[in-house]
Amino acid sequence: MARALSRSTELAPVHQALICVDLPGLAISSRHGQLTGQGLEGFYHRGRRLLSRCQIRVAGREPLAVQARMISADRACFTATLRVASDAGPDPDVVVERIRHAEGTEDITLHSSARRTLRLPLEVALGTDFADLGAVAAGSGGRELPAMVHDSGLRWSSPTGGGPTVLVTVTPPPMDALASAGLLRWEFELPPGGSHTVRLRVRATGEGVDRAAGRSAIRPFAPATAQGDDPRVGPLLRTGTADLQALLVRDPTHPSDVCAAAGAPWRCGPAPAEALAAARMALPLGTGLALGTLRALARTQLREPGAAFGKLPGPRRQAGGQLPPSCTGIEATLLFPVLLAEARRWGLGESEVAGLLPTAERCLQWLRTTAREGPYIPDPGPGGPQRCETQAHAHRAALLGADLLDAHDRPGGGELRQWAEGLRRRFQEDFWVEDRGGGRPAAARTADGRRSAHLGSGAAHLLDTGLLGAGACAPGLLDKVQTEHLARLFGGPGLDSGWGLRSLGVKEASYNPFGHRSGAVRVHETAVAAAGLSAAGYEKEAASLIRGVLDAADAFDCRLPEMYAGLQRVEGGIPLPHPAACRPAAVSAAAGVHLLATLAGIRPDVPARTVTLSPMRSAPLGEIGLTGLRVAGQAFSVRVSRLGLAMVEEAADELQLGV
Repeated sequence: MARALSRSTELAPVHQALICVDLPGLAISSRHGQLTGQGLEGFYHRGRRLLSRCQIRVAGREPLAVQARMISADRACFTATLRVASDAGPDPDVVVERIRHAEGTEDITLHSSARRTLRLPLEVALGTDFADLGAVAAGSGGRELPAMVHDSGLRWSSPTGGGPTVLVTVTPPPMDALASAGLLRWEFELPPGGSHTVRLRVRATGEGVDRAAGRSAIRPFAPATAQGDDPRVGPLLRTGTADLQALLVRDPTHPSDVCAAAGAPWRCGPAPAEALAAARMALPLGTGLALGTLRALARTQLREPGAAFGKLPGPRRQAGGQLPPSCTGIEATLLFPVLLAEARRWGLGESEVAGLLPTAERCLQWLRTTAREGPYIPDPGPGGPQRCETQAHAHRAALLGADLLDAHDRPGGGELRQWAEGLRRRFQEDFWVEDRGGGRPAAARTADGRRSAHLGSGAAHLLDTGLLGAGACAPGLLDKVQTEHLARLFGGPGLDSGWGLRSLGVKEASYNPFGHRSGAVRVHETAVAAAGLSAAGYEKEAASLIRGVLDAADAFDCRLPEMYAGLQRVEGGIPLPHPAACRPAAVSAAAGVHLLATLAGIRPDVPARTVTLSPMRSAPLGEIGLTGLRVAGQAFSVRVSRLGLAMVEEAADELQLGV
């Protein structure tokens, strides 16, 4: 009988779900392990639910769930127990273990601890609705479709005809199959201490299905490891790297190029700004992700004559209640030359840089064209607010872009530097709001000069200066005194929640600890702030943010969500999850890499054959060693002692080392 799925008017919560990711495959499970067809549960491929129900019964009963855990980014394990033998007393004598993989397989293993041989019937009830993930998230999943027996399993055909077909094959073949109920049956004899495993494989065939083309077999990351006095640094790096790998998606027209999807389960496709930001923070793991991301986005650049020439397209992003949505395309356009320039410093080959340079030049041409319309970059579009972080992105793009143009004997570097210097002078006056505490940067200005004085983590981008040659950082938009005031604000309880940096201060009118741009802790911007504070010499404030994020990561099993509640930390408390946050998310996975690299202060300049270390002298996590990073395409390992002294343990022979 077809069975209607429940509907909800609210977005389905995912904070307690176990999300296995190996894009384009996805498996979302509740902690009990049964796929019941409720909420988001199911196996997905390219955003389509291939299997919504997978419920098991052993000896006519559902096993009692006792544990659910992630094994890796793409696998989860569910353990349940049963008491079957009549003489077992109160103790369970059968353990049921289910290992679920994002690619579409599940192993169901029965383990017996009984003192005699058990004859155990196993039933697996399956169902599907072919629903789109977006529809399922909105509570609009379809009705279950009728199944047909097919070889050693079941088959479902698309209700629209001509679409994909879902096959579930099982090993060993079932003793009985009841297609009308989607039911498969076995009967096993388990001797004392014996086990038996059934494997289910879910796959789609037919029109529009090409599983191999979408799989991210390319591994652009170094097998880096971290160890130190704080035992959590190793799992943080390992989990972040695995999550980034799981989120990789191929460019459909150029399968050798991969970039990171924004996050699971809501945004499993490329998002230009997030993909560039994640690739930039992951540069210590190698330049492979940066190269694939830059190549994929270069093919999307707008090249029709007009005001949008050179811009990268991108959707609008909500900016909280204080400002209208921003344009992620503007952010991506300004990030493109920055990532290319910094990837070159980390060792991206000159031939690859030369191939991407024309795209970067067009991005910079868009910047120059837009800047001629006024002193600041509006976001979004003409007449839009002039956001402080957009000016920071533009200033950094101009300086690093000029550096890139000069290195390749291309014109325009001088003009960009001159514009950047003028922007810096104007910004320090036009965007600074004086108050009794010494002042703060305005979040934005309107076209007529009115300032929005609320303060949040978006101001962290004012501290993100970028990497120039010889290990130097580009100058920021703020002067020394203003930087000091911002550092003090970031270190105060209004913005530092104890778990990371709030996206909006607690005293602001629209503060909401769960607001994704109005109070929640965003891991990406916290990592940007920590790195910027450290580079500017404000290690106390940077250390507080680093320790806060690491403590939060511990509460999330080192799989950092894109955001969590910005409630103030209390003794003995744990961070509250945001029910709709992506987990894993590309920028938060890469943020862990960025935070650990900040402790060592690695600043390479491969074209000049140098690498400089500027470690945090306070050593907030004690001694830490990073092994197997990549600089100049070769292994790079560094250790920072408890005294904050850095030592390179492995590096390319041609690099000159400095501290």
